[in-house]
Amino acid sequence: MIHIKNGYHHLENIFEKITSKIMSVLGNSITFILAFILVIFLLCNRDFKTEPINDTIRDIIYGISFLTLFIIQKAFNHFTASMHVKLNELVSSNKSASNAVMNVETKTEKEINLLQKEYSEIANQIDELEKNS
Repeated sequence: MIHIKNGYHHLENIFEKITSKIMSVLGNSITFILAFILVIFLLCNRDFKTEPINDTIRDIIYGISFLTLFIIQKAFNHFTASMHVKLNELVSSNKSASNAVMNVETKTEKEINLLQKEYSEIANQIDELEKNS
């Protein structure tokens, strides 16, 4: 049973690293440019005269949807990075704050869940103290 848990955690860590790399690649401007070139290439290599208009419109919509994925990922990466900087600034400026949450975005999902449980327990303890006061 321990081997299965260790294997699962190892696979989970690998998956997190892969998804992090994929998010970086999908949110990259160069990736968008390559995807745009690919869509234009595919649309230009079609014989539009022999295909029904519905197929042409469908292919254009698919191309736009495909490119939108990269735009959304880029915006998400930008928003997330700026949010992390702001939160790190708030945590570092508060003397009573725990530094355990600094750069939490680099931690694994398991570590984040453990921190979340820890802070939930602290919040429950504070609620109990306030009720008893």
